[in-house]
Amino acid sequence: MFSSEDFGFGEMRGKISTKCEESLISMEKFDFENQFSATDFGYFQDEFLAAEQEYSFSKYQLQQDQQQQLISADELLDDHRYNLVSPPLEACLAEIKRLDEAPTSIQNDVEVVKKKEVSFSLASLGLLYRHGSGFKRLRGDRIVEPNTKDKSMSNDQVAKDHQKQSTEEILRIAGMRFIHSSSQQAMVSHPFQWSFSVLLPEETKNVELVELLLASAEKVGFRNFESARRLLNLCDNYFSSGARDPVQRVVYYFREALREKIDRETGRIASKSSSRGRNHERFDLDKAMTVPDMTKIAFHRVLPFSQVEKFAGIQAIVERIGDSRKVHVIDLRIMNGVQWTVLMQALASRRDYPLELLKITTIGSADSGNFIEETGKRLSNFASTMNIPFSFKKVMVSQMLDLKEDLFEFDTDELVAVYSSFGLSSMISQPTQIEALMRVIRGLNPCIMVVAEVEANHNSPSFVKRFTEALFFYGAFFDLVETLMERDQANRSIVESMYTFEAIRSIVADEGEERKVRHVKIDVWRAFFQRFGMEEIEFSQSSIYQANLVINRFECGNFCTLDVIGKSLFLSWKGTPLQSISIWKFL
Repeated sequence: MFSSEDFGFGEMRGKISTKCEESLISMEKFDFENQFSATDFGYFQDEFLAAEQEYSFSKYQLQQDQQQQLISADELLDDHRYNLVSPPLEACLAEIKRLDEAPTSIQNDVEVVKKKEVSFSLASLGLLYRHGSGFKRLRGDRIVEPNTKDKSMSNDQVAKDHQKQSTEEILRIAGMRFIHSSSQQAMVSHPFQWSFSVLLPEETKNVELVELLLASAEKVGFRNFESARRLLNLCDNYFSSGARDPVQRVVYYFREALREKIDRETGRIASKSSSRGRNHERFDLDKAMTVPDMTKIAFHRVLPFSQVEKFAGIQAIVERIGDSRKVHVIDLRIMNGVQWTVLMQALASRRDYPLELLKITTIGSADSGNFIEETGKRLSNFASTMNIPFSFKKVMVSQMLDLKEDLFEFDTDELVAVYSSFGLSSMISQPTQIEALMRVIRGLNPCIMVVAEVEANHNSPSFVKRFTEALFFYGAFFDLVETLMERDQANRSIVESMYTFEAIRSIVADEGEERKVRHVKIDVWRAFFQRFGMEEIEFSQSSIYQANLVINRFECGNFCTLDVIGKSLFLSWKGTPLQSISIWKFL
C-alpha cells in the first residue's frame, strides 16, 4: 500500500493548484480529522443512514496478449476468442504454476500437462496471474513461507509457529495439488510438498475439500455429470458441524451452484425460476442491487473499497470541474447518494468562484422510483445546510434503449460529469442496452466519467475458465467478509447467502442470456470505451492520497491494498484484485 512518503506529498502539496489544495484540505478536515472513523463517514452519512432506516426498502481479460483492439458490446457479451469447449481444469491451474515462475522441475511438469490437445486462454487466469506475479509473487512473498529454523524440527514444533493460511492460499495449494495428482509425470520434488505436512488439521481438511470441488468442476466441463455429482456428495463429509470457516463457506456455495448446473444439464430442473427444489423464484440480484437496504448499507460501512471509491472518484471530479460555477452530475446508479455529500462539502469550500448551481440527475426505472425520490429529498436537505444551490432530477426509462439526450435538462454553461459505480457490468448481457447508454453519454460530452467495476473475468463462455476465476475471486471475497463482519451477524448471513450466492449461481449455473452476472477486467473496458472516443486519465496524487487516507483509517488496512497500474486504481484483498476505478474524458 502506498504511503504519503511514496508519493512525496510534501512536495506535491506545494505544486497543486490553490483550488484543489483548498478542496483537499477541506475534505480532509471535515471527513477525517474531526468526523471520520473506520465505520463512519461523518455526521452527514449518519444523517443519511438514519433517514434510510426510517424509509423501508423491504421490496426488497479478455487480456489476451495485451490486445487493445476496439470491441463491440456483442464482444463484451461473449468473447469468441475463447474456445467454447472447456479445457481440463488441471490445464488452467497448471498455467498458474508457469506464471508464478516456479522452479524448472515444476515447469517441466507443466509442459507435460500443456502437451494435451487443449485450447485455453490466459484471460480466465488474469486474476491469478496478477496475484501470483504482479501483486504477490510466490517467489517473493511466498504463500507458505519456508521455515528458516532447523529442518530437523518435528511437525509439532513447526506447527507451533504456523500462521493460519488465508482462504485464497488454501485454494491455491489445493489447485497445485490437483495439478500434481492429474499430471502424467510423477514429481519427485514438489516445492509445496513439505508445506502440506505443516498445515493445521483443519487446513489439510479444507485443501482436500477444495480438491473435490475442483475435480467435480472438471467433470462438469467434460459433461460427466454423474461422476461430478458423486464427487460433490463426498464434500458433505468435510463440512464442520458448527460454524464454517471461509473456505468451507465458499466451497459450500460453489457446490450448490454446481449441483444446480448438473440438475439443469440432466433435465432435473427445467428453468432458472425452478432451481433445485426451491418453491420460490430466484432472487433478482440486479434489481436488488439498484435499491439500498440496511444490509448493503451495513456492509459498505465496514468495507474500505466502497469508501475509497467514493473519495478518490469525487476528488477526481472536483479537480476536473475546476472553477465551473454550474456543475451537472449524472449518476447511473445513485443508491443512497452519500457520495454527493462529499462533493457538496468540497464545492462549499470554494471562495473565489462560488457555486451557482449543483444539479444531480440519476437514471432509474419504475421499480426504483420511490427510493430515488427519498434520496433526492435527503440530498436537497443536506445541500440546504451547506448553502449550496441544488437541483435534483431523475430520468425514468424502462430500458436503456429508451434513453435519449433530450430527457436530460441542461442549463447554459454547466459542466457535466458522469459517475458509474458498478452500473455498466449489469448490462453486459444486453449489448444493445449498453451501446445505447454509451451513445447518449457520448452525446452529453461530459468533462469526466468515473467508472468503478469488479476486476475479474466472469464472462468466458468456457465453463471451466469461468469457474476457476470465480472460485479464486469469491474465495478472497469470503475471506474479506470473515475479517470485516462477525459470524453471527444477520447482515453477514444475508450478504453471503443471498447477494453473493446469487452471483455465484449466475456465473456457474446459468448459460446464455440467463447468465446475468458478467464481469470483465479493465482491459476489456478500455478497448470498449475507445469505440466511443474515450481516453483514460491518470488519477492525481491528491486522489490517490484521499484513497490512502481512507484505507489507513481501517483496522484491516494491512489486508486492503491500493495499487496504481497504468492509469487505473486497483483495490485488492490480501493480494487478490477485487475492484478497479478509472476516470475518462471524451475526445
